Amino acid sequence: MSTTIRHLTRANLARPLVQISLDLTNNDEALRTAAVAVESGVDWIEVGTPLVLAEGLHAVRALRREFPEHPIVVDLKTMDGGYLEAEMMGDAGADAVIVMARAHDATIEAVVDAGERFGMLVMGDDLAEPDRVAACVRLEQLGVGMVIHHIGYDHRNRNPHLGLSPLTELADIVAATTVPVQAVGGLSIEQAIQCPETGAPVVVFGAPLAIDGRTFSPASGDLGRVLTEAAARVHASPIRYPEKG
Repeated sequence: MSTTIRHLTRANLARPLVQISLDLTNNDEALRTAAVAVESGVDWIEVGTPLVLAEGLHAVRALRREFPEHPIVVDLKTMDGGYLEAEMMGDAGADAVIVMARAHDATIEAVVDAGERFGMLVMGDDLAEPDRVAACVRLEQLGVGMVIHHIGYDHRNRNPHLGLSPLTELADIVAATTVPVQAVGGLSIEQAIQCPETGAPVVVFGAPLAIDGRTFSPASGDLGRVLTEAAARVHASPIRYPEKG
């Protein structure tokens, strides 16, 4: 069984963590990429949304079998039917699931209930929220154990001239909440590595950093070398939390 992350807090996070997001479309590539990532020092394995759609529970079960000691995060992006979706993933061996801030309170609370029953961390994603700080505060109030500050793929690519980045409001979100925070969406490897110093200590490498963001296949080049270097730098980074306003 993997190391539990159900009760992850800022206080018990001894060092920054690295998460690989398997934004792929088949289990063979997912398992190969996860093996490279684990060998490179990655701490958490994420079943990215493309893999959820393509392989679903089969992906979670396959990764659980191959990597029994690594926490598995499932990016369900749940909007409704919260308890059932979380329950299915918990039964398959997931350690964390993701629910959207845009979902109804009842859905978020249902996912939180399932998280408690199955020992899973519930992560809340603020994608497309007009007031991201308020959305993250609400997620925490509803019982979510971690918030994800997320600038979406389509949003970024439709408006490249705006330079949209989760770093823009990251410090405000960290200061307004007490649970761990994760920042994703359009970051370069260098920016991702710097996230712990802004109070976001669980660093994600996925599309387009480790996965090709257009073909959703493993990125070209020496993925192992890139991840090994990036993971080492993240693990060595200090975690700094902004002062609350």
